[in-house]
Amino acid sequence: MSYRGGNNNFGGAPMGTPQYNSYPNQGPSKFGGNSKSALTQIKDNFEKLNDKVENLTDHPLMKKVQPYIPSIARFFIVATFYEDSIRILTQWSDQVFYLYEWKRYPYYFVIFFLFSVSIVMFVSATLLILRKQTIYATGALCSCIILQGLIYGLFAGSSFVLRNFSVIGGLLIAFSDSIVQNKTTFGMLPELHDKSRQFKGYLLLAGRILIVLMFIGFTFSKSWFTVIITLIGTVCFAVGYKTKLASLMLGLILTFYNITVNNYWLHNQTKRDFLKYEFYQNLSIIGALLLITNTGAGEMSIDNKKKVY
Repeated sequence: MSYRGGNNNFGGAPMGTPQYNSYPNQGPSKFGGNSKSALTQIKDNFEKLNDKVENLTDHPLMKKVQPYIPSIARFFIVATFYEDSIRILTQWSDQVFYLYEWKRYPYYFVIFFLFSVSIVMFVSATLLILRKQTIYATGALCSCIILQGLIYGLFAGSSFVLRNFSVIGGLLIAFSDSIVQNKTTFGMLPELHDKSRQFKGYLLLAGRILIVLMFIGFTFSKSWFTVIITLIGTVCFAVGYKTKLASLMLGLILTFYNITVNNYWLHNQTKRDFLKYEFYQNLSIIGALLLITNTGAGEMSIDNKKKVY
């Protein structure tokens, strides 16, 4: 994204009882009994937790909130573009100085680039929230990510690349949410093969995979418990298995670290810029996870295949 106060490196967080058989002098199997029982109980507990998450959608309070979740999620997804657009305009002289004096771009090119990218981000983010011209809005926002990475020279940092690919994944998920699936064909007959639904499934799959990239850098810098939970959640999320539960787990973990670590409002200006960048980038990912929690993983997922078979 845009220049951040001289910091060019945007980095960025009781088991089952033993199974005895009927022979008096033979205890639990050394290699199979306890481990199988433990795995079975873990799986059962996971299933129960997933059922509780699924049942939340039937709660009266959730029924009232559910219609507003997609709009809230889309706002979270594009919040980082609003923040960056406002930053360029409010810190105009710093942005111009950095690109013109340090990066040695022509002056009029710098003016045109900064003005264009700030307006395009603001307008496109608004269109995506309103679900208007979503193809052009999504393409424009993805282009802004790539162009800013090239102009500011930020693709050298692996953390920047992974994080912004995940933001692109969030944009794909927001775009997929705007696709209206066809219900009928000529003669008012049901469609045997809904192409829009299949296309939406591919978009959701691509979005889920891109979002998982961000957790590669995020996961291994945290505690071992967070690492285990996040790894389980990312694998389930990527393949579309118990997707709503996985999305909720990852969203809660990311929200906790975003508030406790990226609390830019508690820091001075220099550190605030860096933390603010990460906060809104993570908020974009949280929005995508929230949208998946509400809509599901789509056709290209294990959850959907289990419904078919």
